Amino acid sequence: MREERGDRPALNTIALTALAMLAFAANSLLCRLALQQESIDPASFASIRLVSGATALALILRFRAKQPAPRRADWLSAAMLFAYVGFFSFAYLSLSAGTGALILFGAVQLTMFSAGLRAGEAFSPVAWLGFTLAVAGLVYLVSPGIAAPSLTGTVLMAIAGVAWGVYSLRGRSVADPLSATAGNFALATPLSLLLSLLFITQARADAPGIALAIASGAITSGLGYVVWYAALRKLSAMRAATVQLSVPLIAAFGGVALLSETITPRLATASVAILGGIALVLTHKARRPAS
Repeated sequence: MREERGDRPALNTIALTALAMLAFAANSLLCRLALQQESIDPASFASIRLVSGATALALILRFRAKQPAPRRADWLSAAMLFAYVGFFSFAYLSLSAGTGALILFGAVQLTMFSAGLRAGEAFSPVAWLGFTLAVAGLVYLVSPGIAAPSLTGTVLMAIAGVAWGVYSLRGRSVADPLSATAGNFALATPLSLLLSLLFITQARADAPGIALAIASGAITSGLGYVVWYAALRKLSAMRAATVQLSVPLIAAFGGVALLSETITPRLATASVAILGGIALVLTHKARRPAS
């Protein structure tokens, strides 16, 4: 039975959401490794990411027992996917990790919360408290890396955040997450190739950079976005926005596990605030939209 939007999410929805957040955090680490080590340029990374994602999803669709029903091409979702991947990659050329995270997730929150409020969604006072706690935890987590942002980096990351917010909102109505995501990646691929062509004089890519881009596209982006679309079908826009505040935190712990970074008191305190706040949002019953 389909869960109502105003009710607490079912366990399978929470599990899908958690898996999607893990994929997003892993994707963040892969992008960070590739771009910070200058193993690949942003345009090439974005192109390989989308091409490999489209290829992996097309292969999965081909061998899936249930063949997808014909569906109209969703060019708006594809454009939002391309905009997110492209602008995100270029934004980090001039932004620190902490500053970029705040701008990105600020834009995502504003986009998705605005849509939710316009649709009549509402948080209870306890859920608003949880959201505030989670945001405060994120700010505290990334505050040592916050620097005065460049105007170009700020604009690029804000566009990426809005694009991702719109892409997520459109995923709440799809009936077949795998088919929809595969279609979006396929349509975004020509746009990414055009981007690479525009920046061909700046192109560079070594084997590690290409491998990181393929892993990002085929696994943490392609499959991760399928899982996210599946979760979005039973999440309100405001809850879907809130849970994404966990991504920088998960990425930080990924850095501890994979990049030999340390668990600091700041990370521990932020973990309690972010996860506790998200738990309040997910477990407290939301007020239903007016009919």
